Amino acid sequence: MHSIEFDKSIIKGVKLINVETIITHEEIIEQKADKLIKYIESFNYDDIIISSILCCSKSFVIIDGHHRYFALKKLGYKQIPVTLLDYDSDQIKTDYEEKITKKQIVEYGVSGKLLTPKSTRHVFYSSSSKNWEPIILLSSLFKLKGSKNL
Repeated sequence: MHSIEFDKSIIKGVKLINVETIITHEEIIEQKADKLIKYIESFNYDDIIISSILCCSKSFVIIDGHHRYFALKKLGYKQIPVTLLDYDSDQIKTDYEEKITKKQIVEYGVSGKLLTPKSTRHVFYSSSSKNWEPIILLSSLFKLKGSKNL
C-alpha cells in the first residue's frame, strides 16, 4: 500500500467522512483551488481518483489537503476521503523546524482563526529512509463518482 516504511499505528482509519465534520486550520490559495476544481471537472469519466485528506483522528482538523478539501466541498461532495492519523504521535511533525506546535494548529482549527496558506508542511518519520518525509505519502487513493454524477 505504501512505498515507504513507517509506524503503521499512526494511521487510525481510512474512510469517507461528512464534509461538514472536517475542520480547516489554514487559508487556501484561491488560484490553486480553482485549478484543482477545473482539473477534477475536466475528467470525462464517471469516476475520479484523488488522494485522501489527512486529518487528526481526535479533532478532525486537516493536517494535509486543504485545497483538495475545498475543491471537493465546492464541487458538492457530501462525503470526502479521509485518512485519520494519530496526531499526538512523535512520528509526525508540523514541519522540519516545528515553528508551530500541533496543539496550536488544532486550536487554530477549532477556534476558526485560520493561519496563512501553507503555514505548515507536515512530515512523518520513515523507518526505511531514516528521514522525515512529506506527510502526503500517507494518503490513500480513493475513487469517487465524478463531479458530473453528484
